[in-house]
Amino acid sequence: VQLQACGGGLVQAGGSLKLSCAASGRTFRSYTVGWFRQAPGKEREFVAAIRSSGGVSYYADSVKGRFTISRDNAKSTAYLQMNNLRPEDTAVYYCAADSGIILSSIRMGDSYDHWGQGTLVTVSS
Repeated sequence: VQLQACGGGLVQAGGSLKLSCAASGRTFRSYTVGWFRQAPGKEREFVAAIRSSGGVSYYADSVKGRFTISRDNAKSTAYLQMNNLRPEDTAVYYCAADSGIILSSIRMGDSYDHWGQGTLVTVSS
């Protein structure tokens, strides 16, 4: 599966953005999708993930209650709704997908075989 992330941009603190991750291929519905981010000078970190059915999702503590991950398997697209953005959310956001991730690995970027190109989110104070 090939992934393409979009929707990043410049927003003021407290604002919202919605990222999209469009996938090619007919097997998208069988993949777990994750969002990760990497800020300048920092390591990549887990943001959120959603299971193939869309019924179960996981969040990093830093975004819980502010971000919502979702997916539309009919459109082969996953989303990350980001509300109440903070300057520390500034990063390049990547979507990733894999078909065989166990729960203990879902927050680990190395567990995902397919990655999008990243979209930059900048939150000004």
